[in-house]
Amino acid sequence: MNKMKTVLLAAALALFNPAQAAAPVAKIQAMLAKPAIMCGRFDQTKQLAGMKKPLASNGRFCVVAGKGVLWRTLQPFPNTLRLTRDEIVNYQGDRVAMRLDAKTEPTVRMINNVLFSLLSGDLGQLESLFEVDGSVDANSWNVALKARQAALDKAIGTIKLDGGAYVKNIVMSESGGDKTSIVFSAIQTGETALTKEEAALF
Repeated sequence: MNKMKTVLLAAALALFNPAQAAAPVAKIQAMLAKPAIMCGRFDQTKQLAGMKKPLASNGRFCVVAGKGVLWRTLQPFPNTLRLTRDEIVNYQGDRVAMRLDAKTEPTVRMINNVLFSLLSGDLGQLESLFEVDGSVDANSWNVALKARQAALDKAIGTIKLDGGAYVKNIVMSESGGDKTSIVFSAIQTGETALTKEEAALF
């Protein structure tokens, strides 16, 4: 579940305008593209505390506004996660391997609250959960989010993001010492960004 939390929250924060609550809000908002459908490549490296060699993975992500996030790991092992307002579903091939209901799983509910407060632009909710700091220059911006609540800090830790029209990099530092870095690239937008297989999962 910890890996799933990290991956899904990273995707949510990267793609749903986390910079809304940063100090230079208007400037960052103007820089960010806000497509209804977005897909691309991710490359993730996770450094576990006490291990020398990081764990690397890559794959595709898709975001459909109002519907959710699809995170498809292709290497080293195929795996698909879908997050919506009500649940997180883990697919192994075409089979549902695990389903977590946001109504009964506190961690899922917490992550979904963050995701959908970002989606709806609910700044009060976001600022109540995170201490936010950020800066902007001509073509780029960066944002740091630090969880205010102990439970959220334990589950998520500190998040740093940077980008321009889209988020390019995320670094998540968990309280236990684990560190996850994610790079987003090859961004496509619009209906044609989704494959038929991906569209069917929404």
